[in-house]
Amino acid sequence: MSERAAPFYCPYCGDEDLRPSEEGPGAWECGACNRAFRLSFLGLLARGFERAQGATARPDDSEGGRA
Repeated sequence: MSERAAPFYCPYCGDEDLRPSEEGPGAWECGACNRAFRLSFLGLLARGFERAQGATARPDDSEGGRA
């Protein structure tokens, strides 16, 4: 994870008192709730690629298909 990718708030308590942890890249500590957590990028979803290509409708999303 790059140094620019930083959380804006704690995922547990919602407070903004965050600081990088010494546990390694992507590790953060919350000063409000005293929790430590790690953020990591898992990858891109296939549906994100389909939406970027313009495939917005799924086969079951037909316009007048309701009876």
